[in-house]
Amino acid sequence: RKTAMARVFVRPGNGVYTVNGRDAWEYFGNDSKAFYTAFGPLIELKVEDQYNVEAFAKGSGLVSQAGAVSLGVARGLDRLQPNYHGLLRKYQWLTSDGRNVERKKVGLHSARRRHQYSKR
Repeated sequence: RKTAMARVFVRPGNGVYTVNGRDAWEYFGNDSKAFYTAFGPLIELKVEDQYNVEAFAKGSGLVSQAGAVSLGVARGLDRLQPNYHGLLRKYQWLTSDGRNVERKKVGLHSARRRHQYSKR
């Protein structure tokens, strides 16, 4: 999402999650929403203790990076276990967020903000 990108490696293991070389919980600053966004596919399928995840995220902010990691985790699980594909698709974990920043238009301050109106 936005400009966040993540390279994610999902391997069979015992539930160790790292993001940019740090423990995932520590990286997301104990933000449970970002953590559960990032590793939602594993939690949803109840296999969080069967895989190790190593992710390298860059760009944008923490929440957007969590979304990028989540897509990488879902794609990794899909490749390792093709039988998860239906569930991952059903819960929309394989769908990337296509929203982008709207471009600035000519004659406006930003994408939609107009110049301040002066009566006199």
